[in-house]
Amino acid sequence: MCKIFHKFIMGLRDFMKEYFLGFWDYETPKVMVVKNKTLGFIYRGVQFLVITYFIWYVFISQKAYQESETRPESSVYTLMKGTAVHGDDILDTVEYARPSEGGDVISTILRREVTSDQKQGTCAEHFNVANANCTRDSDCIQGEVDFDGHGRRTGRCVPYYNHTFKTCEIQSWCPIEQFAVVKEPALVTAINFTVFIRNSIHFPRFKVLRGNIKDARSKRDMQRYLSRCHYNEEKEPYCPNFRLGYIADQAQEDFSELCRTGGVIGVFINWKCDLDLDPSHCKPTYSFRRLDLRKDLVNSGYHYRFAKYYSKDGVESRTLIKAYGIRLDVIVQGHCTIICDWIMLNFIDKNEVYSDRKFDEISEEPAGPPPTELSYISSFGSNHSDLSDGVPL
Repeated sequence: MCKIFHKFIMGLRDFMKEYFLGFWDYETPKVMVVKNKTLGFIYRGVQFLVITYFIWYVFISQKAYQESETRPESSVYTLMKGTAVHGDDILDTVEYARPSEGGDVISTILRREVTSDQKQGTCAEHFNVANANCTRDSDCIQGEVDFDGHGRRTGRCVPYYNHTFKTCEIQSWCPIEQFAVVKEPALVTAINFTVFIRNSIHFPRFKVLRGNIKDARSKRDMQRYLSRCHYNEEKEPYCPNFRLGYIADQAQEDFSELCRTGGVIGVFINWKCDLDLDPSHCKPTYSFRRLDLRKDLVNSGYHYRFAKYYSKDGVESRTLIKAYGIRLDVIVQGHCTIICDWIMLNFIDKNEVYSDRKFDEISEEPAGPPPTELSYISSFGSNHSDLSDGVPL
């Protein structure tokens, strides 16, 4: 036992001695140059691929030297404008816009199917409803409600209005829509209606606020500009007024067909801002696309029903309106980038100025309120504010 312990102690001593003496040794790698063109070509080729990957993909394509934010906060306000002559009637936004002013969804009526002077009572069910056709009262079950029909059956078999065949009588708003509906002509002048779209966007990470409307010197100048301008990608990129005809053309849709069936169109507002550039480069781009399925004939288009109620001879009556129109869904997307802090602090020739703006020195003595980096935002639009303001990069 003692010999084993003695050997262990001696081995530990030799190891410590060798480690201690070797700790002070100096080592240097030996470089061996191989004079072989094949190996040299492979070596330089691998170097070229690695450098190309970093320069083209990492820096140029993916812009890894920049910080980014892809979840902005956004606000949308819409307003339909225009007046139309429809027969002897003058229609304004209260008549054809739903809602007359709203948020990121707004619609306009292009065609109506009107059923006038409906009252609560009894009348014949439509013959296309299942089990509605009959020859005697026993064919109609009293109290039965068909959810594809128009009301509750009374148990009587009655003539279908002025026709010779019969259907089951129902308790409902009479006369029913399918029998008494009047289809009005389309509101073709709606092609010149305009929709006002005001959008403000906020990138909280970089404290950047932007609006899609051009700034003006005064409120009067702004109102004059907004009353005359129409959006044009090249000439008027900051005008928020869009003609319905322009929207239909950009979505590659026939406006007359939209008047017949209605449709849902997406208005996509895309903000792609590079904060390393001048603020004027941070402006929205617009695209338009049909959202409902045109191939699905049953569910394609856009329509809804509403009623106008009134009292006639002391009896509650209503006018039922089935409206076909265009619904606009405004969808805002944003992507904001800025050169990353590490590059700004180390490689830019104004790194000292940037560093002074980025870091605050804390002292025990009280100081005045820190300056804010947010610029004033008018109700119509704004320029963005960021850390590059006043720092020529």
